[in-house]
Amino acid sequence: MRSDGILGSRDGQVLGAKAATTTSRRTKWLKRRERWLVVLGIILHAVYMLSIFDIYFKTPIVHGMDPVTPRFAAPAKRLVLLVADGLRADKFFEPDEVGNYRAPFLRSIIKTQGRWGVSHARPPTESRPGHVAIIAGFYEDPSAVTKGWKSNPVEFDSVFNRSRHTISFGSPDIVPIFCGALQHSTWDTYPHEFEDFATDASFLDMWSLDKFQSLLNRSSEDPKLKDLLQQDNLVIFLHLLGCDSNGHAHRPYSSIYLNNVKVVDHVAESVYNLVQDYFKDNRTAYIFTADHGMSDKGSHGDGHPSNTDTPLVAWGAGVKYPRLTSSSNHSDCGFRFVDDHVHDAPTPIEWGLHGIERVDVNQADIAPLMVSTLLGLPCPVNSVGSLPIDYINMTKDEEVEAVLSNTKEILNQFLRKSYISIWMSGDGNALFAIIAGALSSSLPCIHDNDLIFMGPNN
Repeated sequence: MRSDGILGSRDGQVLGAKAATTTSRRTKWLKRRERWLVVLGIILHAVYMLSIFDIYFKTPIVHGMDPVTPRFAAPAKRLVLLVADGLRADKFFEPDEVGNYRAPFLRSIIKTQGRWGVSHARPPTESRPGHVAIIAGFYEDPSAVTKGWKSNPVEFDSVFNRSRHTISFGSPDIVPIFCGALQHSTWDTYPHEFEDFATDASFLDMWSLDKFQSLLNRSSEDPKLKDLLQQDNLVIFLHLLGCDSNGHAHRPYSSIYLNNVKVVDHVAESVYNLVQDYFKDNRTAYIFTADHGMSDKGSHGDGHPSNTDTPLVAWGAGVKYPRLTSSSNHSDCGFRFVDDHVHDAPTPIEWGLHGIERVDVNQADIAPLMVSTLLGLPCPVNSVGSLPIDYINMTKDEEVEAVLSNTKEILNQFLRKSYISIWMSGDGNALFAIIAGALSSSLPCIHDNDLIFMGPNN
Protein backbone atom coordinates (compact mmCIF):
# COMPACT_ATOMS: atom_id res chain seq x y z
CA MET A 1 0.00 0.00 0.00
CA ARG A 2 1.39 3.36 -1.14
CA SER A 3 1.48 6.23 1.31
CA ASP A 4 0.63 9.82 0.42
CA GLY A 5 3.33 12.45 0.23
CA ILE A 6 3.11 15.92 1.69
CA LEU A 7 1.75 17.26 -1.64
CA GLY A 8 -0.89 14.59 -1.96
CA SER A 9 -1.11 11.09 -3.34
CA ARG A 10 1.39 9.91 -5.88
CA ASP A 11 -1.47 8.88 -8.20
CA GLY A 12 -2.74 12.46 -8.24
CA GLN A 13 0.69 13.71 -9.13
CA VAL A 14 0.87 11.33 -12.08
CA LEU A 15 -2.59 12.34 -13.32
CA GLY A 16 -1.69 16.02 -12.98
CA ALA A 17 1.48 15.52 -15.01
CA LYS A 18 -0.46 13.76 -17.75
CA ALA A 19 -3.07 16.51 -17.82
CA ALA A 20 -0.37 19.18 -18.07
CA THR A 21 1.30 17.32 -20.93
CA THR A 22 -2.04 17.00 -22.76
CA THR A 23 -2.79 20.68 -22.25
CA SER A 24 0.65 21.65 -23.50
CA ARG A 25 0.24 19.52 -26.61
CA ARG A 26 -3.20 20.98 -27.28
CA THR A 27 -1.89 24.51 -26.84
CA LYS A 28 0.92 23.86 -29.32
CA TRP A 29 -1.55 22.32 -31.77
CA LEU A 30 -3.86 25.34 -31.50
CA LYS A 31 -0.97 27.73 -32.00
CA ARG A 32 0.22 25.76 -35.01
CA ARG A 33 -3.33 25.78 -36.39
CA GLU A 34 -3.68 29.54 -35.85
CA ARG A 35 -0.35 30.09 -37.57
CA TRP A 36 -1.44 28.14 -40.63
CA LEU A 37 -4.79 29.95 -40.69
CA VAL A 38 -2.99 33.30 -40.70
CA VAL A 39 -0.71 32.14 -43.53
CA LEU A 40 -3.71 30.82 -45.47
CA GLY A 41 -5.55 34.12 -44.94
CA ILE A 42 -2.60 36.12 -46.22
CA ILE A 43 -2.33 33.88 -49.30
CA LEU A 44 -6.06 34.16 -50.04
CA HIS A 45 -6.02 37.96 -49.69
CA ALA A 46 -2.96 38.15 -51.92
CA VAL A 47 -4.73 36.05 -54.55
CA TYR A 48 -7.83 38.25 -54.30
CA MET A 49 -5.74 41.41 -54.72
CA LEU A 50 -3.84 39.98 -57.68
CA SER A 51 -7.10 38.87 -59.31
CA ILE A 52 -8.38 42.48 -59.10
CA PHE A 53 -5.29 43.72 -60.89
CA ASP A 54 -5.53 40.89 -63.42
CA ILE A 55 -9.20 41.63 -64.18
CA TYR A 56 -9.47 45.41 -63.93
CA PHE A 57 -5.93 46.71 -64.46
CA LYS A 58 -5.30 45.23 -67.88
CA THR A 59 -4.41 47.58 -70.66
CA PRO A 60 -7.16 48.31 -73.21
CA ILE A 61 -4.50 49.18 -75.79
CA VAL A 62 -4.13 46.89 -78.78
CA HIS A 63 -1.69 47.12 -81.65
CA GLY A 64 -1.72 46.12 -85.30
CA MET A 65 -4.38 48.46 -86.71
CA ASP A 66 -3.81 50.38 -89.93
CA PRO A 67 -4.08 54.19 -89.68
CA VAL A 68 -6.93 55.70 -91.69
CA THR A 69 -5.85 58.73 -93.71
CA PRO A 70 -8.62 61.32 -94.23
CA ARG A 71 -9.47 62.00 -97.89
CA PHE A 72 -9.64 65.79 -97.82
CA ALA A 73 -7.25 68.72 -97.79
CA ALA A 74 -6.15 69.79 -94.32
CA PRO A 75 -7.47 73.25 -93.39
CA ALA A 76 -4.52 73.94 -91.06
CA LYS A 77 -0.75 73.68 -91.48
CA ARG A 78 -0.05 73.69 -87.76
CA LEU A 79 -1.84 73.24 -84.45
CA VAL A 80 -1.30 75.02 -81.13
CA LEU A 81 -2.50 73.10 -78.07
CA LEU A 82 -2.66 74.94 -74.74
CA VAL A 83 -3.57 72.84 -71.68
CA ALA A 84 -4.13 74.65 -68.37
CA ASP A 85 -3.61 71.93 -65.78
CA GLY A 86 -6.28 71.96 -63.03
CA LEU A 87 -8.44 74.75 -64.50
CA ARG A 88 -12.11 74.51 -63.51
CA ALA A 89 -14.70 75.45 -66.11
CA ASP A 90 -16.73 77.65 -63.76
CA LYS A 91 -13.72 79.65 -62.58
CA PHE A 92 -12.71 80.21 -66.18
CA PHE A 93 -16.10 81.35 -67.51
CA GLU A 94 -17.58 83.23 -64.53
CA PRO A 95 -16.78 86.89 -63.65
CA ASP A 96 -14.90 88.03 -60.57
CA GLU A 97 -16.43 89.82 -57.59
CA VAL A 98 -16.58 93.15 -59.43
CA GLY A 99 -18.10 91.71 -62.60
CA ASN A 100 -14.95 91.54 -64.74
CA TYR A 101 -14.22 88.29 -66.55
CA ARG A 102 -10.89 86.65 -65.79
CA ALA A 103 -10.17 85.55 -69.37
CA PRO A 104 -11.02 88.55 -71.58
CA PHE A 105 -8.95 87.40 -74.57
CA LEU A 106 -10.43 83.90 -74.78
CA ARG A 107 -13.92 85.31 -74.23
CA SER A 108 -13.39 87.60 -77.19
CA ILE A 109 -12.38 84.53 -79.21
CA ILE A 110 -15.60 82.78 -78.15
CA LYS A 111 -17.69 85.74 -79.23
CA THR A 112 -15.97 86.59 -82.50
CA GLN A 113 -13.72 83.84 -83.88
CA GLY A 114 -14.30 80.33 -82.59
CA ARG A 115 -16.36 77.72 -80.79
CA TRP A 116 -16.61 76.90 -77.12
CA GLY A 117 -17.99 74.36 -74.72
CA VAL A 118 -17.27 72.17 -71.71
CA SER A 119 -14.97 69.20 -72.10
CA HIS A 120 -16.12 66.36 -69.85
CA ALA A 121 -13.32 64.33 -68.29
CA ARG A 122 -13.70 60.81 -66.93
CA PRO A 123 -12.38 59.69 -63.55
CA PRO A 124 -9.66 59.31 -62.46
CA THR A 125 -9.38 63.08 -62.98
CA GLU A 126 -5.61 63.20 -62.72
CA SER A 127 -3.06 64.98 -64.91
CA ARG A 128 -1.76 61.99 -66.85
CA PRO A 129 -5.18 60.42 -67.65
CA GLY A 130 -6.47 63.83 -68.75
CA HIS A 131 -3.57 64.48 -71.08
CA VAL A 132 -3.75 60.94 -72.48
CA ALA A 133 -7.42 61.51 -73.32
CA ILE A 134 -6.70 64.87 -74.98
CA ILE A 135 -3.57 63.89 -76.90
CA ALA A 136 -4.14 60.18 -77.59
CA GLY A 137 -7.93 60.04 -77.64
CA PHE A 138 -8.52 57.20 -75.18
CA TYR A 139 -9.14 56.94 -71.47
CA GLU A 140 -6.15 56.04 -69.38
CA ASP A 141 -4.56 52.63 -69.42
CA PRO A 142 -5.39 51.28 -65.91
CA SER A 143 -2.09 49.40 -65.80
CA ALA A 144 -0.30 52.78 -65.74
CA VAL A 145 -1.16 53.03 -62.04
CA THR A 146 1.52 50.39 -61.44
CA LYS A 147 4.02 52.94 -62.78
CA GLY A 148 2.65 55.74 -60.60
CA TRP A 149 1.17 57.51 -63.66
CA LYS A 150 4.73 58.52 -64.58
CA SER A 151 5.55 56.27 -67.52
CA ASN A 152 3.89 54.19 -70.22
CA PRO A 153 3.60 50.47 -69.40
CA VAL A 154 2.31 49.93 -72.96
CA GLU A 155 3.23 52.26 -75.82
CA PHE A 156 0.33 53.97 -77.57
CA ASP A 157 -0.29 56.22 -80.55
CA SER A 158 -0.91 59.95 -80.10
CA VAL A 159 -1.42 63.23 -81.93
CA PHE A 160 2.29 63.95 -81.47
CA ASN A 161 3.24 60.66 -83.12
CA ARG A 162 1.18 61.61 -86.18
CA SER A 163 2.68 65.09 -86.49
CA ARG A 164 5.66 65.89 -88.69
CA HIS A 165 7.26 67.61 -85.71
CA THR A 166 6.13 68.48 -82.17
CA ILE A 167 7.38 71.37 -80.04
CA SER A 168 6.53 71.19 -76.35
CA PHE A 169 7.38 73.01 -73.13
CA GLY A 170 6.06 72.44 -69.63
CA SER A 171 6.07 70.14 -66.63
CA PRO A 172 8.62 67.32 -66.23
CA ASP A 173 5.73 65.08 -65.17
CA ILE A 174 3.75 65.48 -68.42
CA VAL A 175 5.87 66.47 -71.41
CA PRO A 176 8.28 63.47 -71.28
CA ILE A 177 5.34 61.04 -71.29
CA PHE A 178 4.57 62.00 -74.87
CA CYS A 179 7.85 63.43 -76.15
CA GLY A 180 10.50 61.48 -74.25
CA ALA A 181 10.79 58.74 -76.87
CA LEU A 182 9.59 60.79 -79.83
CA GLN A 183 12.33 61.36 -82.37
CA HIS A 184 10.60 64.17 -84.27
CA SER A 185 10.17 66.46 -81.26
CA THR A 186 11.76 69.50 -79.66
CA TRP A 187 10.92 69.85 -75.98
CA ASP A 188 12.10 71.09 -72.63
CA THR A 189 10.90 71.06 -69.02
CA TYR A 190 11.70 73.02 -65.91
CA PRO A 191 13.34 71.27 -62.91
CA HIS A 192 11.13 69.50 -60.38
CA GLU A 193 12.38 71.99 -57.79
CA PHE A 194 10.35 74.71 -59.51
CA GLU A 195 7.12 73.01 -58.42
CA ASP A 196 7.09 74.68 -55.01
CA PHE A 197 3.64 74.67 -53.39
CA ALA A 198 4.68 77.39 -50.97
CA THR A 199 4.82 80.04 -53.69
CA ASP A 200 2.64 81.41 -56.48
CA ALA A 201 3.13 78.85 -59.25
CA SER A 202 1.88 81.07 -62.09
CA PHE A 203 5.51 81.71 -63.04
CA LEU A 204 5.57 78.13 -64.39
CA ASP A 205 3.10 79.17 -67.09
CA MET A 206 5.25 82.16 -67.97
CA TRP A 207 8.28 79.84 -68.18
CA SER A 208 6.57 77.83 -70.94
CA LEU A 209 5.66 81.03 -72.79
CA ASP A 210 9.20 82.40 -72.52
CA LYS A 211 10.70 79.16 -73.85
CA PHE A 212 8.39 79.20 -76.86
CA GLN A 213 9.14 82.86 -77.58
CA SER A 214 12.88 82.18 -77.30
CA LEU A 215 12.56 79.35 -79.81
CA LEU A 216 10.85 81.63 -82.34
CA ASN A 217 13.48 84.30 -81.81
CA ARG A 218 16.28 81.75 -82.22
CA SER A 219 14.90 80.63 -85.57
CA SER A 220 16.00 83.91 -87.16
CA GLU A 221 19.61 82.80 -86.64
CA ASP A 222 19.09 79.07 -87.18
CA PRO A 223 18.10 78.13 -90.77
CA LYS A 224 17.37 74.51 -89.85
CA LEU A 225 15.00 75.55 -87.08
CA LYS A 226 13.32 78.05 -89.37
CA ASP A 227 12.77 75.39 -92.05
CA LEU A 228 11.38 73.04 -89.42
CA LEU A 229 8.87 75.64 -88.24
CA GLN A 230 7.67 76.23 -91.80
CA GLN A 231 6.79 72.57 -92.37
CA ASP A 232 3.25 71.25 -92.52
CA ASN A 233 1.70 69.19 -89.70
CA LEU A 234 3.53 71.02 -86.93
CA VAL A 235 2.14 70.66 -83.39
CA ILE A 236 2.97 73.16 -80.63
CA PHE A 237 2.04 72.04 -77.10
CA LEU A 238 2.39 74.22 -74.01
CA HIS A 239 1.60 72.63 -70.65
CA LEU A 240 0.56 75.25 -68.07
CA LEU A 241 0.81 73.83 -64.55
CA GLY A 242 0.17 76.99 -62.51
CA CYS A 243 -3.55 76.51 -61.78
CA ASP A 244 -3.02 72.94 -60.60
CA SER A 245 -0.20 73.82 -58.20
CA ASN A 246 -1.98 76.91 -56.87
CA GLY A 247 -5.24 74.99 -56.52
CA HIS A 248 -3.57 72.36 -54.36
CA ALA A 249 -1.69 74.86 -52.25
CA HIS A 250 -4.19 77.72 -51.95
CA ARG A 251 -7.60 76.25 -53.03
CA PRO A 252 -9.51 77.29 -56.18
CA TYR A 253 -11.34 80.12 -54.40
CA SER A 254 -8.10 81.86 -53.42
CA SER A 255 -6.96 85.07 -55.07
CA ILE A 256 -3.77 83.33 -56.20
CA TYR A 257 -5.66 80.63 -58.13
CA LEU A 258 -8.13 83.09 -59.64
CA ASN A 259 -5.29 85.40 -60.66
CA ASN A 260 -3.63 82.41 -62.32
CA VAL A 261 -6.66 82.17 -64.61
CA LYS A 262 -5.78 85.66 -65.83
CA VAL A 263 -2.18 84.55 -66.35
CA VAL A 264 -3.35 81.61 -68.45
CA ASP A 265 -5.45 83.96 -70.58
CA HIS A 266 -2.41 86.21 -71.01
CA VAL A 267 -0.32 83.23 -72.13
CA ALA A 268 -2.99 82.25 -74.68
CA GLU A 269 -3.11 85.80 -76.06
CA SER A 270 0.68 86.07 -76.21
CA VAL A 271 1.05 82.73 -78.01
CA TYR A 272 -1.66 83.71 -80.48
CA ASN A 273 0.04 87.02 -81.26
CA LEU A 274 3.47 85.40 -81.56
CA VAL A 275 2.24 82.72 -83.96
CA GLN A 276 0.19 85.11 -86.07
CA ASP A 277 3.08 87.55 -86.38
CA TYR A 278 5.60 84.83 -87.15
CA PHE A 279 3.75 82.79 -89.80
CA LYS A 280 1.37 85.38 -91.29
CA ASP A 281 -0.60 82.78 -93.28
CA ASN A 282 -3.76 82.23 -91.21
CA ARG A 283 -3.17 78.48 -91.41
CA THR A 284 -2.94 77.83 -87.66
CA ALA A 285 -5.59 76.11 -85.53
CA TYR A 286 -5.76 76.72 -81.78
CA ILE A 287 -7.15 74.53 -79.01
CA PHE A 288 -7.36 75.69 -75.39
CA THR A 289 -8.56 73.29 -72.69
CA ALA A 290 -7.70 71.67 -69.34
CA ASP A 291 -6.97 68.12 -68.24
CA HIS A 292 -9.15 68.25 -65.11
CA GLY A 293 -10.67 70.70 -62.65
CA MET A 294 -10.17 71.23 -58.94
CA SER A 295 -12.42 70.56 -55.96
CA ASP A 296 -13.17 73.19 -53.34
CA LYS A 297 -10.77 71.37 -51.02
CA GLY A 298 -7.91 71.71 -53.48
CA SER A 299 -7.90 68.12 -54.69
CA HIS A 300 -8.96 66.17 -57.77
CA GLY A 301 -9.37 62.58 -58.87
CA ASP A 302 -13.06 61.79 -58.41
CA GLY A 303 -16.07 62.36 -60.65
CA HIS A 304 -17.45 65.53 -59.07
CA PRO A 305 -18.39 68.19 -61.67
CA SER A 306 -15.76 70.55 -60.26
CA ASN A 307 -13.18 67.95 -61.34
CA THR A 308 -14.70 66.68 -64.59
CA ASP A 309 -15.89 69.97 -66.16
CA THR A 310 -13.11 71.77 -68.01
CA PRO A 311 -13.20 74.64 -70.54
CA LEU A 312 -12.74 74.12 -74.26
CA VAL A 313 -12.13 76.93 -76.75
CA ALA A 314 -11.18 76.30 -80.40
CA TRP A 315 -10.48 78.82 -83.14
CA GLY A 316 -8.38 79.43 -86.22
CA ALA A 317 -8.01 77.49 -89.47
CA GLY A 318 -10.73 74.89 -89.97
CA VAL A 319 -12.83 75.93 -86.96
CA LYS A 320 -16.35 77.33 -87.29
CA TYR A 321 -17.22 80.83 -86.23
CA PRO A 322 -19.65 81.47 -83.35
CA ARG A 323 -23.32 80.78 -83.94
CA LEU A 324 -26.22 82.37 -82.12
CA THR A 325 -28.36 80.00 -80.11
CA SER A 326 -32.01 79.32 -80.79
CA SER A 327 -34.56 76.78 -79.66
CA SER A 328 -33.60 74.57 -82.62
CA ASN A 329 -29.92 74.49 -81.66
CA HIS A 330 -30.49 72.22 -78.68
CA SER A 331 -32.53 69.15 -77.97
CA ASP A 332 -32.73 66.73 -75.08
CA CYS A 333 -31.75 63.47 -76.78
CA GLY A 334 -31.01 61.58 -73.56
CA PHE A 335 -27.31 61.28 -74.39
CA ARG A 336 -24.85 61.50 -71.48
CA PHE A 337 -21.15 62.24 -71.42
CA VAL A 338 -18.49 60.02 -69.86
CA ASP A 339 -18.89 61.82 -66.53
CA ASP A 340 -22.65 61.00 -66.66
CA HIS A 341 -23.65 64.63 -67.27
CA VAL A 342 -26.61 65.25 -69.54
CA HIS A 343 -25.97 66.33 -73.12
CA ASP A 344 -27.94 69.57 -73.04
CA ALA A 345 -26.94 70.97 -69.65
CA PRO A 346 -28.02 74.60 -69.18
CA THR A 347 -25.33 77.27 -69.24
CA PRO A 348 -25.08 79.18 -65.94
CA ILE A 349 -26.41 82.72 -66.28
CA GLU A 350 -23.33 84.22 -64.64
CA TRP A 351 -21.13 82.97 -67.48
CA GLY A 352 -22.72 85.54 -69.76
CA LEU A 353 -22.63 83.28 -72.85
CA HIS A 354 -26.30 82.45 -73.32
CA GLY A 355 -26.46 84.02 -76.76
CA ILE A 356 -23.65 81.89 -78.22
CA GLU A 357 -24.00 78.20 -79.04
CA ARG A 358 -22.24 75.91 -76.60
CA VAL A 359 -20.89 72.57 -77.86
CA ASP A 360 -19.84 70.16 -75.12
CA VAL A 361 -17.62 67.16 -75.86
CA ASN A 362 -16.10 64.16 -74.18
CA GLN A 363 -12.46 64.79 -73.44
CA ALA A 364 -11.31 62.05 -75.82
CA ASP A 365 -13.17 63.76 -78.69
CA ILE A 366 -10.50 66.47 -78.82
CA ALA A 367 -7.85 64.17 -80.38
CA PRO A 368 -9.76 63.39 -83.61
CA LEU A 369 -10.71 67.07 -83.85
CA MET A 370 -7.08 68.16 -83.66
CA VAL A 371 -5.17 65.75 -85.83
CA SER A 372 -7.66 63.87 -87.99
CA THR A 373 -9.64 66.91 -89.07
CA LEU A 374 -7.73 70.16 -88.56
CA LEU A 375 -4.34 68.75 -89.64
CA GLY A 376 -5.74 66.15 -92.03
CA LEU A 377 -3.63 63.34 -90.55
CA PRO A 378 -4.65 59.82 -89.50
CA CYS A 379 -6.25 59.77 -86.08
CA PRO A 380 -4.27 58.00 -83.33
CA VAL A 381 -5.06 54.32 -83.81
CA ASN A 382 -5.97 53.84 -80.13
CA SER A 383 -8.42 56.76 -80.06
CA VAL A 384 -12.04 56.17 -79.05
CA GLY A 385 -13.10 59.80 -79.49
CA SER A 386 -15.97 60.83 -81.76
CA LEU A 387 -15.40 63.78 -84.06
CA PRO A 388 -17.35 66.87 -82.84
CA ILE A 389 -18.51 68.12 -86.24
CA ASP A 390 -20.05 71.27 -84.74
CA TYR A 391 -16.49 72.57 -84.35
CA ILE A 392 -15.20 72.05 -87.89
CA ASN A 393 -15.63 74.50 -90.75
CA MET A 394 -15.84 72.27 -93.83
CA THR A 395 -18.10 71.47 -96.72
CA LYS A 396 -20.69 68.73 -96.30
CA ASP A 397 -18.64 66.33 -98.40
CA GLU A 398 -15.55 66.96 -96.29
CA GLU A 399 -17.56 66.50 -93.10
CA VAL A 400 -18.73 63.11 -94.35
CA GLU A 401 -15.17 62.09 -95.16
CA ALA A 402 -13.98 63.23 -91.73
CA VAL A 403 -16.70 61.27 -89.93
CA LEU A 404 -16.04 58.22 -92.11
CA SER A 405 -12.33 58.26 -91.26
CA ASN A 406 -13.15 58.57 -87.57
CA THR A 407 -15.63 55.68 -87.77
CA LYS A 408 -13.21 53.40 -89.63
CA GLU A 409 -10.50 54.05 -87.07
CA ILE A 410 -12.76 53.06 -84.17
CA LEU A 411 -14.07 50.03 -86.09
CA ASN A 412 -10.51 48.86 -86.71
CA GLN A 413 -9.96 48.70 -82.96
CA PHE A 414 -13.15 46.72 -82.47
CA LEU A 415 -12.15 44.22 -85.14
CA ARG A 416 -8.65 43.85 -83.73
CA LYS A 417 -9.97 43.22 -80.22
CA SER A 418 -12.48 40.75 -81.66
CA TYR A 419 -9.68 38.87 -83.42
CA ILE A 420 -7.67 38.69 -80.21
CA SER A 421 -10.65 37.63 -78.09
CA ILE A 422 -11.82 34.91 -80.48
CA TRP A 423 -8.30 33.66 -81.10
CA MET A 424 -7.78 33.30 -77.35
CA SER A 425 -11.06 31.41 -77.08
CA GLY A 426 -10.09 29.10 -79.95
CA ASP A 427 -13.28 29.67 -81.96
CA GLY A 428 -11.79 29.51 -85.46
CA ASN A 429 -15.12 29.57 -87.33
CA ALA A 430 -16.20 32.82 -85.68
CA LEU A 431 -12.75 34.25 -86.33
CA PHE A 432 -12.89 33.63 -90.06
CA ALA A 433 -16.45 34.94 -90.22
CA ILE A 434 -15.25 38.27 -88.83
CA ILE A 435 -12.26 38.32 -91.18
CA ALA A 436 -14.49 37.61 -94.18
CA GLY A 437 -16.89 40.36 -93.12
CA ALA A 438 -14.04 42.84 -92.80
CA LEU A 439 -12.66 41.87 -96.20
CA SER A 440 -16.05 42.23 -97.85
CA SER A 441 -16.42 45.74 -96.43
CA SER A 442 -12.98 46.71 -97.85
CA LEU A 443 -11.82 48.26 -94.58
CA PRO A 444 -8.06 48.81 -94.30
CA CYS A 445 -7.63 46.92 -91.07
CA ILE A 446 -6.31 43.46 -91.91
CA HIS A 447 -2.71 42.59 -92.65
CA ASP A 448 -1.52 39.50 -94.46
CA ASN A 449 0.53 38.68 -91.39
CA ASP A 450 -2.60 38.79 -89.26
CA LEU A 451 -4.36 36.25 -91.45
CA ILE A 452 -1.36 33.95 -91.32
CA PHE A 453 -1.06 34.31 -87.55
CA MET A 454 -4.71 33.73 -86.85
CA GLY A 455 -5.32 30.74 -89.10
CA PRO A 456 -6.86 27.67 -87.43
CA ASN A 457 -3.83 25.54 -88.22
CA ASN A 458 -1.40 27.87 -86.40
